[in-house]
Amino acid sequence: MAQELYSVEQVAKRLGLHVRTIRNYVRDGRLKAVRIGKQYRITREDLEAFTGTPTAVVEVDRSGRHVEASSIVHIDAVDRATADRLSTHIHGALNQPEAVHLKAETIYDQERGVLKVIVLGNLPATADLLRLINLLADQ
Repeated sequence: MAQELYSVEQVAKRLGLHVRTIRNYVRDGRLKAVRIGKQYRITREDLEAFTGTPTAVVEVDRSGRHVEASSIVHIDAVDRATADRLSTHIHGALNQPEAVHLKAETIYDQERGVLKVIVLGNLPATADLLRLINLLADQ
């Protein structure tokens, strides 16, 4: 049976991300890919392992209007332990069923003591995650 392969462009479209973001994930080793000639190919299994969901769930319905929010949260005066705790809670929230169309990245700058959280997703899920971040940051 032939293995299903996706191009970087197809994966970017499925995940609602920019092609450069997917290429960076591949180069950083976060997303497994095979190089064929000058292009990367991602297997269905590797895409499912990366997203933690079956690829059928990852596909975006383009039949209607799609509204999405992009947010960057800046939390200062954060030590490494607090940044790790916040990141764990944030990424744990992404594993909830209602967070299917929600993505978040956390970046900690130890020199400045700053945690940045980048959130992309539909409006209700993004609002819920931002409320959670607000609660966690106030603790």
